[in-house]
Amino acid sequence: STTDAMEAAIAALGGIDVLVNNAGVFRITPLLDISTEEWDWVFAVNARAILVTTQIGARAMIAQGTGGKIVNMASMGGKVGAAGQAHYAASKAAVISLTQVAAAELGAHGINVNSICPGYVLTEMGAATRTPDQVEQWSSKSPLGRLAEPSDVAAMALFLASHDADYCTGQAMNVTGGMITH
Repeated sequence: STTDAMEAAIAALGGIDVLVNNAGVFRITPLLDISTEEWDWVFAVNARAILVTTQIGARAMIAQGTGGKIVNMASMGGKVGAAGQAHYAASKAAVISLTQVAAAELGAHGINVNSICPGYVLTEMGAATRTPDQVEQWSSKSPLGRLAEPSDVAAMALFLASHDADYCTGQAMNVTGGMITH
């Protein structure tokens, strides 16, 4: 189980300072065609798993008395919905809200909780369905003229996990190349 795996990892590592929740699934399905089973699956992976791992990690950080950092992977889709992405967008909006609530509740324990909202990222997950025309179209939406590399998102995670972000909590940080600015 997730609980057993996390508890074993925390024990093997001698504690936990940083938790990055980075599991996710994406599927394009028109709103009127989404089954409740598909909706539940997307939410189980994209939102419920983050709740569970955040609870486990935060409890361990509180028990250690040392505080820590929790970084949740949300999405630009959680701020700006798109056709065919009702379940994905709603699940990522849930991650953003969960992050804000966790920040409010866990701050007293020295735990910072933030989320990252990537835009289009050149990941392996999307490589099978991404066309060169789509890359060109999406790149043109960014003031920077390109899509994100995984390293762009990793750099934000490293920042949020560092002491440089000690006064940053409850935020949904965009890594969109300027595609969205709110």
